[in-house]
Amino acid sequence: MDRSAILPAVSDSYVGQDVAGQFRIVQRIGTGGMGAVYKAEQPEMNRFVAIKILHSKYLARTDLVSRFRREARAMSHLSHPNTARVFLYGQLEDQSCYFVMEYLEGRNLAQVVRAEGPMDPLRAINIMVPVCGALEEAHQAGIIHRDLKPENIFLTSQGGITDFPKVLDFGLAKVTERQMRPGSLILTQEGMVFGTPEFMSPEQARGEALDGRSDIYSLGIIMYELLTGKLPFDARQPMDFINMHINQPPISLAERAPDREFPRGLEEALMRCLAKAPADRYQTAAELAQALRDVVRGKLITGVMRSIPSQSQPSAEPSERGSRGGAEPIPAPPMSMMPWMFFGAGVVLALAGVVALAVAFLR
Repeated sequence: MDRSAILPAVSDSYVGQDVAGQFRIVQRIGTGGMGAVYKAEQPEMNRFVAIKILHSKYLARTDLVSRFRREARAMSHLSHPNTARVFLYGQLEDQSCYFVMEYLEGRNLAQVVRAEGPMDPLRAINIMVPVCGALEEAHQAGIIHRDLKPENIFLTSQGGITDFPKVLDFGLAKVTERQMRPGSLILTQEGMVFGTPEFMSPEQARGEALDGRSDIYSLGIIMYELLTGKLPFDARQPMDFINMHINQPPISLAERAPDREFPRGLEEALMRCLAKAPADRYQTAAELAQALRDVVRGKLITGVMRSIPSQSQPSAEPSERGSRGGAEPIPAPPMSMMPWMFFGAGVVLALAGVVALAVAFLR
């Protein structure tokens, strides 16, 4: 099913307009239920930016406008390298809200999977670990994504690193969420309740209050799709997905992709992400990232191993930073040997000094 097809098109266009006296909109590059994304040039900085504009039809909803401002302000303070940077936010002459963010070139995960098929497990882990880092920072700041899906994780190149993920649209789903009765439709044409049924947590599908563990559930589904090219539930309609998130166990990796091999420990990590109860999942994104790194470091993937690039992962403990290319770090000598090692080194230096003095005297 085409997930973008259930979102209405945005009819208005801001192409050619100036924003904040320093950006000129040149092209619309995306649309969604709440607005549109435009490419704009910033001549003074000799760069392009992306400008996301809240649809003008929501101007009458003061609650949405105020929430959009609050979330844009919070997003502007997120500094994780794997979060799309927000530079500026404000309102246009027609009072439509906008924010300016970095312009990215590349493909989102949905496009990658459609073009290339299921990913190698190590590549998928290398992508998801830094995504966890971006989410950890956001969750610590009180921002829950609430609409994580492959379309909102963008792969680009940065600093010579390929497959560099950027998480998009932090907080936008939170902006549009309203209190719902259990069983109410999650995604409406008006976009008043925003989300994608294929990737919703059970608690989001029930309209309950959410925390960061809802995002962890969505990450589990994203990674499942990266590994298999399919979703963990067989459904056709949005309400069918919602019902399965709440009531049905996910299909195992072995059943979904019987011809593929997965490292031991990876399915356990995925199924913990997809637990129905938030208390049974990883409690933080950092905890999930560590579990994925443990799958790699445990040498459970067949073939040549390489560690996750340090540029793309949250900081590790000092004992972990020495691992390169999958090789085990050189163990430190036991503490009980340390005094004798220093004593031996001192004796050697003293003897060398005596020999040097004797040679000098004989000359």
